[in-house]
Amino acid sequence: MASKSKVNNSQESSILPEKFVNILEDVFHGILGIILFLVAMGALFFTLKRLFNTNPFFPNGMIQVVNDILFIVIILEIIRTVIARFTDGVYQLDKFLIIGVIAAVRHLLTVGASLTLGTYKDQEAFYRSLLELGVNAGIVVALVLAIYMSRMAHSRTAN
Repeated sequence: MASKSKVNNSQESSILPEKFVNILEDVFHGILGIILFLVAMGALFFTLKRLFNTNPFFPNGMIQVVNDILFIVIILEIIRTVIARFTDGVYQLDKFLIIGVIAAVRHLLTVGASLTLGTYKDQEAFYRSLLELGVNAGIVVALVLAIYMSRMAHSRTAN
């Protein structure tokens, strides 16, 4: 029986020390955070460039800028999630749910704006856009409900 536990311990052990793997993982997350920040800065630069170059500014430029800003917010929330991984040691479900809500609302605004602008769409494309709006609205409701349930679970475990 002692030999069997020895076999189990050797199967569970790793070639690399756990501390080294943790440091390597932290370095990798740090690099990813820096890359995401650079992407957010580049997106901000192109958003500002597009803001001044889009013609006509109203409504096309405004809609594009709102869409771009929400994209930057999504990137920043992902960076915040990576930073939270450093402080808490785990990825937090709430942060990913919030990113999902922002992404779904961004898509809702984009589809809604394209419908509002009155660009010509055949009946099939119009119904597809309405279906997209309905599905994304359902996703937003489901994600907000999931955030609520997650926070309720956290408050119960804290008490």
